[in-house]
Amino acid sequence: MALAKVREEQIDGIPVHRFSYCYPWWGLSEDAKLQMDRKGGNLISLSLMNALRKEPELDIIHLHTFKRLGGSARVVARRRNIPYVVTLHGGLFDVPDEEFASVVSPFKGSFEWGKPLGVLLGSRQVVPDADAVICVGQSECDQVRKRYPYQRVEHLPNGVDVNRFAEGDRTAFRAAHGIPEHAQLVLVMGRIDHQKNQLGAVQALVEIRKQLPDVYLLLIGHVTNTPYMEKVVQTAQQLGVADRVVLIPGIDSHSPDLVNAYHAADMFLLPSIHEPFGIVILEAWAAGLPVAAARVGGVPSFVKHEHDALLFDPTDTQAMAQAVCDVLMHPTIGQALAEKGRHKAQGHYSWEMITKRLVGIYEDVKAAHRKKVHA
Repeated sequence: MALAKVREEQIDGIPVHRFSYCYPWWGLSEDAKLQMDRKGGNLISLSLMNALRKEPELDIIHLHTFKRLGGSARVVARRRNIPYVVTLHGGLFDVPDEEFASVVSPFKGSFEWGKPLGVLLGSRQVVPDADAVICVGQSECDQVRKRYPYQRVEHLPNGVDVNRFAEGDRTAFRAAHGIPEHAQLVLVMGRIDHQKNQLGAVQALVEIRKQLPDVYLLLIGHVTNTPYMEKVVQTAQQLGVADRVVLIPGIDSHSPDLVNAYHAADMFLLPSIHEPFGIVILEAWAAGLPVAAARVGGVPSFVKHEHDALLFDPTDTQAMAQAVCDVLMHPTIGQALAEKGRHKAQGHYSWEMITKRLVGIYEDVKAAHRKKVHA
C-alpha cells in the first residue's frame, strides 16, 4: 500500500492488488517511512508472500526489488518450483558513496530488527539465484555480468508511451504556476533527492542567467529527502535566484499535468550525479524537447553526445550551464537535438517494443526451467 490510498483498482484495464507491509526498524519516524516509501525501502510484506504462495495460476515471478521483499518471492518460487526473474533499476553495484549515505539516513537513530528475517529469506541470494537478471542500465548490466559470469543477464531498458507524451497544454501549465509565457523554461523532473542533483541545477542557473537573464528553472519531483529539499530552497534564496525557481513537490504519474510540464518547458535538463538509466530523457524526447544530461551511469549507453542530447559532467557547474545555454541560445541546435531524440524514442523505446522483448525473456526462462526440472 506504499504511496497508494486504495487496496484494489484497475490501471489501464489491469487489476492491481496492494498488500500491507512494514519496515523492520524500531523508532522509525513517520517522515522517515514516507521517504523510504518513495525510494522503495527495504520493507517486509508477509501478506504478499502468503498471496504468492496460494495464487493458483502462477508460473513465473518478476521482481523489481531484491533484499527482504525479493527474498520472500525467492522462497515462494523455490517451494513452488517455478522460475523468477529480477529487474535491477540501479542500486546494487553502482551507487556512489554520497547517495548511499542519503539512502540510509532515514534509519539513523532506529534499531533494525529484521536482519534475522532477511537471512531466513535468503535476501542476499535473490540476484545470484534468479533465473534471469534484467538491468535497465547498460553500466549495471556490465557489472552484473562481471560479478556473475554464469548468470543469464539481459539489458532491457525502460520504455515510454510516445503517444501519451506527444501533446500537452503549455499555456495552461505556465499560467497555473506563475511562469511567464515569454520566459525560457528549463525542466528538471525527478524526486527531490541528493542523487538527482537539483542543487547543482540551481547553482548552474546563476551562470545561465549571465547569458540568458529571462530563464526559469522548474523542479518537479516527490520529496524523498526533506533536508535536501530545504537546502535547495535555501541555496536558491542565498544565490538570489529564488524568484526564478519553481519547485513542485510531486505530480501524480497519471495526471495530465505531468505531460503538460514537459510541453511547458523549452528544454529538459538531467543533472543527476547517478542515474542507472534515465527514463525521463525518453519522456522529454517523446514530448519533443531538446535534452542536456549528465554523463553518468546508463545515460551514455543510449544518449549520443551532440546527436540527440548534450552531455556534461554533473560536478562541473560551468559545463552544465553552458550546455543549457548552447541549447537555448541556438534554436537550430535545440531543434536538431529534439528531432533526433523524438525519432529515437519512437523507433527504439516504445513500450510495445520493450514489452515484446520482455515476453520473449519470460518464455525463454520458463522453457529453460522446464528443461532443468525434467533433466
